[in-house]
Amino acid sequence: MPRLQPPMLFHSTVRKELARSFGASLVVLVTIIVTMTLIRTLSLASRGSVNPEEVLMVMGYTVLGYLATILTLSLFIAIVGTLSRMYRDSEMVIWFSAGRGLSALVRPLFSFAWPVLVVIGLLALVVWPWANQQTQELKDRYGRRGDLERVAPGQFQESASGRRVFFLDKDTPDNKSGRNIFISTVERDKETVTSARSGRVDTIGDAQFLMLSNGQRLETSLRGEGLRISEFEEHGSRVKEESLIGGDESPSKARSTLDLMRNFTPPNQAELAWRLGLALAAINFVLLAVTVSSVNPRVGRSGNLVFALFSFVVYFNLLNLGQSWIGRERTSFAAFVLLLHGGTFAFAALWLAKQHNNWGVARLLRRLKGPQA
Repeated sequence: MPRLQPPMLFHSTVRKELARSFGASLVVLVTIIVTMTLIRTLSLASRGSVNPEEVLMVMGYTVLGYLATILTLSLFIAIVGTLSRMYRDSEMVIWFSAGRGLSALVRPLFSFAWPVLVVIGLLALVVWPWANQQTQELKDRYGRRGDLERVAPGQFQESASGRRVFFLDKDTPDNKSGRNIFISTVERDKETVTSARSGRVDTIGDAQFLMLSNGQRLETSLRGEGLRISEFEEHGSRVKEESLIGGDESPSKARSTLDLMRNFTPPNQAELAWRLGLALAAINFVLLAVTVSSVNPRVGRSGNLVFALFSFVVYFNLLNLGQSWIGRERTSFAAFVLLLHGGTFAFAALWLAKQHNNWGVARLLRRLKGPQA
């Protein structure tokens, strides 16, 4: 008998349904992540960690960094949902009756998923560190702003060095003067509290000074040597300090993948394992989706979807746990990648072979007992 050709029409129908399901899942997940990221970014802005004018930029970079995980979950949900529906509507029965096994679905699934897998790899290896670098630069630039730029009317603001706290009741439109000013400073075992009715900003040389008028100054020794109170008509206090100079060492998550490979320290190995893990996990999830999609039409598919999402959560938790272990040198980079991703691939392949060949314990026992009968 001539060999049956692959049902190309069936493959095309499956890919179209996968595309619809993938698009819907992606829109829903992106909406959820954008909402959660917006709330988190607004919280950071309210605490002074992010410039309120750059909230949308920080949120965009953050969502872009999470896009690899979002695409992986969307692809996984699309495959599981499509195949589960095919089981429920008995379309898989027609597929099996045509002489095609479950493993024959792997090829059309990967033909649909390979562009998404390539994008996930690029996002994990290239876009993820770039987005983190941009976010870190925005936070560092806002953290290095001058003391006067930190002052906001009606709010207590801490200086860049963390040794001074400012407060003013009202300011002018040009932000060069204000009323009811309060300054608390701690330095050299001495705490100084200065209050004044008004003040203005003067530039002397390269430094900026806050010239206070009609105020009081209270100096308290932290060693218990007493305190000193003085009044003044005019007092100058330097508020423009030199920018905090950060080290050249940037966080591992903000470094390029090539930089991580050149400097193969444990923290860099942990970050590299995470990035490679995102790409490898996406491939494994395609195989896992085929295996976990098998469902009894009489039972329903809700339990199947719950198990699929549970496996996704467990996989990514193991990925995070492995990153922590590599950073603490509790395991090696190669051992973790081989054990987690290689083990998951082998497990998914064996599970797929079991379902394709209809292997079972009872059937195996009957085979073993057959020759003895």
